[in-house]
Amino acid sequence: MKIVVLIKQVPDTADERTLDPDTGWLNRDAGDNIVDEINERALEVALRVKDGEKSTEVVVLAMGPEEASKAIRKALSMGADSGIHILDDSLAGADAARTAAVLAAALKDAGADVIIAGNESTDGRGGVVPAMVAEHLGLPLVGSLASLELVPGKVSGERQGESGTLSVSAGLPAVVTVTERSAEARFPNFKGILTAKRKPVATLSLADLDVPATPARAVILSHSERPPRTAGTKIVDEGNAGSLLADYLIENRLV
Repeated sequence: MKIVVLIKQVPDTADERTLDPDTGWLNRDAGDNIVDEINERALEVALRVKDGEKSTEVVVLAMGPEEASKAIRKALSMGADSGIHILDDSLAGADAARTAAVLAAALKDAGADVIIAGNESTDGRGGVVPAMVAEHLGLPLVGSLASLELVPGKVSGERQGESGTLSVSAGLPAVVTVTERSAEARFPNFKGILTAKRKPVATLSLADLDVPATPARAVILSHSERPPRTAGTKIVDEGNAGSLLADYLIENRLV
């Protein structure tokens, strides 16, 4: 089985994130950039399949600037076999539709049995790119799984919602997304870090892919800083605190 995992390098969520005042895009130079945690969980799902079946091949695919190669090397140190880096300056600021088209073009001839991704990135939080990729490739999407099982020819899993749990399945090849309820990612060990340097990473530009040359970028028309937090409502108990608290909760539709 060949599994391709989509990964993305994002600003560290532990740092304060800001917008570039000129473009309105997320400022990715203000702090550390890391592999998105939800993508690490997707990779962990693939690696657990490989743990059980050694013939499984795990490939990671990332689109981004030169620095995104660090995210790929991190994934390789965790246990992925190889990487694909889509590197092209014209893709800076690409919107979801453009991103999905480029990823799908790189995946078209990859021979993947399964494509796994996180259900949404922590920077854009659009949650639509995997579905768009599936549409481009004509594959079923099995999305937002909290747990899943991969066997030859089939993927199945559970999707958790507000009203219960749904069991879903599809034949392979397919696109699968996982949520934060899925397996927690492993840490790279010393051997993995050393071997990652020798694992192959293919670099692709738009010239190598069959995609339209017309760029499609996210254009921010206006933006403003988030206003500072204000002090909350303070209730002094003079024998009626319970009633005041209940009135506050009802007024703000919190109950």
